[in-house]
This record gives sequence, structure tokens and C-alpha cells, in this order.
Amino acid sequence: MLRWDYSVMMGFAIFAGWLVSRRTQRPLPLTGWQKCGIALGAFLGGMIGAKLPFVLLDWDGFLSGRAWFDNGKTIMVGLVGGYFGVEVAKWAMHLQLKTGDTFAAPVAVAIGIGRLACFCAPCCYGTPTDLPWGIDFKLPADAEHTFRHPTQLYEFAFHMTAALILAQLQKSGLFRGQLIKLYIISYLGYRFLTEFIRPEQRLWLDLTIYQWAALLLAPAFAFLWWRDARGQTSRQADPAIFPA
Repeated sequence: MLRWDYSVMMGFAIFAGWLVSRRTQRPLPLTGWQKCGIALGAFLGGMIGAKLPFVLLDWDGFLSGRAWFDNGKTIMVGLVGGYFGVEVAKWAMHLQLKTGDTFAAPVAVAIGIGRLACFCAPCCYGTPTDLPWGIDFKLPADAEHTFRHPTQLYEFAFHMTAALILAQLQKSGLFRGQLIKLYIISYLGYRFLTEFIRPEQRLWLDLTIYQWAALLLAPAFAFLWWRDARGQTSRQADPAIFPA
């Protein structure tokens, strides 16, 4: 059953991300419809990416279509899906303009606040801990007074800190054209480390599926960074454009 506070917090996360994007995307020479098209691509790509791992792991549900509507989403793959959703939307609209830097801080803000929704649910919690800031989520399967890592709050702090840093980097021009990749690679590294304190199923080498996904996706985005940086050295960059 969906809690009202979860829904309200998720709505606020989307609103906050949109509010920040109005500032970060001002330099983009795009029409309102083009911006809407890119936002739609990001949303659809993010939603498909967030569900895709669960769909593929439930083969019967995949064949029947049921898996797309069951519970279960992953922000990590959703973030990657949103990145490629934007690229598909720009391809469909025949846009050569790069937009990645303008999305980095707004997405970080939206995901960070979204993790507060997970805290309210509660979901995406951590393993039991004796640390003084452990929280008793009163889970049905837990014994009385089982305190767990509030991994949702850890991740809220990560994303909000990332948003502040990314906004400053965009303003300074440092790592121009690579901010969204910097954010994604940083988050993949963060998730790899924090999976050790999350109660996810362990697979090969005692790593979770999210850790394996991070190990596969981080080199892919490092390659995209290298490819784009190599391309930028061979052309004159337009200072009004923030390459992806």
C-alpha cells in the first residue's frame, strides 16, 4: 500500500528538480517544446531503466507483461536509463546540441529528495547496526528494536552534496561537458560501497546485482567521457552550450 507521505515527498522531489532545472538550463538555446521533449525522454528512459532489471529477472512476468507493473525499481539503472532517454529524444528531434551539464544538479536534487520518500516508506533501508544513529524501521520481519543503517539518509546527503558541487562546477566551467558523467560515475562508486551495508541478495563473489551493475556501467561511462573529451579537443567549443 502506497503511503501518502511517500507520494507527497516524491511529488516534491520532481518539483524541486524542475525548479533547479529552470536555472541550470537557461543557457540552452532550445524552444519550450524541445525542452519538454528532452524532459519526456529523460522521464521515460528513467522509468524504463528503473524497472528493467526487475523485469529481466522475472522471465515469466516479462513474457506476460505483469513484471512491468509489479513492485520494484532501481534508481541506479533508472539514472542510466534517463541519460540514454535524453540522447534518444535529441536524436528523434534532430538536435545536435549537448545538454548533459544542465541536467546534473537538478537530477541530483530530485533523487536526493526522492530518497527521503524511501525513508518515509520505509524502503531501501540498510543492514542492522549498533551505531548510535541506527533507526528502528519497525519492519514486520524484524525482532523488536532492530536498528538499521538509515541508508536513505546517507544517500540523501550524497546527492544533495553532489548537487551543490555540480552547480559550482557548472558555474566555473570546470569539467565542462562531463558533469552528468561525473555524477553518474560517482554515484556508481557510492552504490558499490554502500551495498555492503544493504540487505540485498548476494551473487557471485559475494557481491549484489547492483555492485555488478556498477562494475559494468562505470567503465562504460568512463569510455563515454574519454570519447567526448577527445572529440572536444578537435573542435572549438561554443561557450553557450554545455555538452553531454
